[in-house]
Amino acid sequence: MRKRHIKLTPQLAKEFVSISSKCDFDIDVFYNRVIIDAKSMLGVLGLDFTKTLTVQYQGYDQVFEQMIDRLAVA
Repeated sequence: MRKRHIKLTPQLAKEFVSISSKCDFDIDVFYNRVIIDAKSMLGVLGLDFTKTLTVQYQGYDQVFEQMIDRLAVA
């Protein structure tokens, strides 16, 4: 299980969901006590983009990893 911290914008959120949807493993986004399916456009767009989000997933996809690296917060 991998966990990464990311920051999103509305435009990047659309790309994030699109890339996540192509993965054959579950991807969850955590904000406080809320868990959102990363493949849900409505769920992800409903998040607070001013906060750091935690992405948790188990699996590997090169395109998804590149996206996460771009969005990663130190």
